[in-house]
Parts: sequence; C-alpha cells; structure tokens
Amino acid sequence: MLTTDTPDGAPTWVEFASPDIGASLAFYRELFGWDFQSAGPEAGGYGFLMLDGKMIGGAGPLQGDDARPGWTIYFRTADVDATVKAAEQSGGTVLQAPMDVMSFGRSAVLGDPAGAAFALWQVFDPAMAGMQVVNDPGSLCWVESYTTDAGAAVAFYRQVLGWETEEMPTPVGPYVVARPAGGAEDSGFGGLMALPEENRAAGSVSEWHPYFEVADCDATAATAAGLGATTLVPPTDMEDVGRFAMFADPHGGAFAVIKSVPPAPQ
Repeated sequence: MLTTDTPDGAPTWVEFASPDIGASLAFYRELFGWDFQSAGPEAGGYGFLMLDGKMIGGAGPLQGDDARPGWTIYFRTADVDATVKAAEQSGGTVLQAPMDVMSFGRSAVLGDPAGAAFALWQVFDPAMAGMQVVNDPGSLCWVESYTTDAGAAVAFYRQVLGWETEEMPTPVGPYVVARPAGGAEDSGFGGLMALPEENRAAGSVSEWHPYFEVADCDATAATAAGLGATTLVPPTDMEDVGRFAMFADPHGGAFAVIKSVPPAPQ
C-alpha cells in the first residue's frame, strides 16, 4: 500500500494538467471535495490539491502545444539525473530534461519503452516531500499502467527504479504488482497489465493512471457521469481487492476510483 513516508521508487506525487484548469478543478472538487491552493504568481497557474488541509497532489494548465490533458504519476528518486541516465540506457525516452522546481526539488519526465509517460521527483525541501495523505477517501491509493509491452515495461522499471515485482493471474490476463526495493509483502503500490487488443485497435496507447479511494464506488461513479466524465469501466467487483470504476474526465484524463476491501486484521 502507499505511504506518505515514500521510499525511493514509489509514487510520491500525482498531478493533472488541463486546458481549462478552472473547469477541471470544479469537476474534481465536486467529485472528491478537493480544494486548490495556488503555489504563487511565479508558478504559472500551478497549485496544490488539498483534502482537509493536506496536500494530495498538484494541478496546473497545459504546458506546450503538444501537451496532453491528463494525470502524471511521480516516483521518488534520490538522484534525478542518475535515474534519467539509467532510463536512457534501459530504453526510456526523456520527455522533459531534469530541472529544479524552485527550491522544492528536482524533476524530470520520462517515457518507458512502451511509451507510457511518468515523472521523477528528488526532494530538496522536506515540506515538499510528497503527498501528505494517502489511502483515505479522496486521496491516491494505487497507480496502474496499461501497457502495449508488459515485459519490456516491467524489466525497465525493475532496472531503473529498483522495483520488485510479482505476477498474478486474473480473468483478463497476467497482472504485475510492483513494490519498492526491499519492501514488505504489503508494500505494493501499483500494477501493470497488457493493454487489451481491442483497446489497441481503437487507438489506446500505454499510459499510467491514478486510483483514488472512495467511500462508495457506485455513488462516485454516478456523480462522475453526471459531471460529464466518460465511463471507461463501470463499477466492477474484484475479489479480495474491492469495487472499482474507471473514467475519462471531461478533458480526457484517465483515472479510477475504488472502494477497497479493508485489510485483514493482524
């Protein structure tokens, strides 16, 4: 599971970019109860998504003519530049070169060998170490990649971010669960699975998307549809995992929600 004490290689931040940041914020505010706190005039419209006064991610306008609306997952690293070099040597693509983000930290955006984009975060300021709440309703609880080449993607992340992985059978094909290096069995934070052939034929490409915990999957799904989201996967039960649904927000950003099965008592 996710933790706010993020180890290297695990998700530490999530953000969305939108061509209409006001409309997107209104959508997610109604859906999850998020507030928005500007990062200041020097941040170009970027700010922090807040849940009960705690940061759960960020949001800002699209940057660049070829930028696409949607969510980006950031993985923590102790050294962005070294990780970028390792990614290039392992078949990855640099989409945004390493850069300092004011005095907060250092970031880069990469593409894995199957084309899924993700980002890196190296902390400078402990106050900006990452998400301040996870796993609670309205916050990030899981990340997932649909990929056109699961074998190449898994090998890449194992090499570049040090992940430990475990393949599990599912009714729709193998699902690979990822854990940080040296993580306990319950430290899984995300998964990868092959993009179904019908989705590829329809033009889908490799991508990462976030899962947000909710108190009621069906109620959240109905609200999302009423707010203009497109339902990609209707509310569906996963045995021993929970009930989930997946959407594209009104500007096309893919995300999922889940009402997780409570962990078994120890």
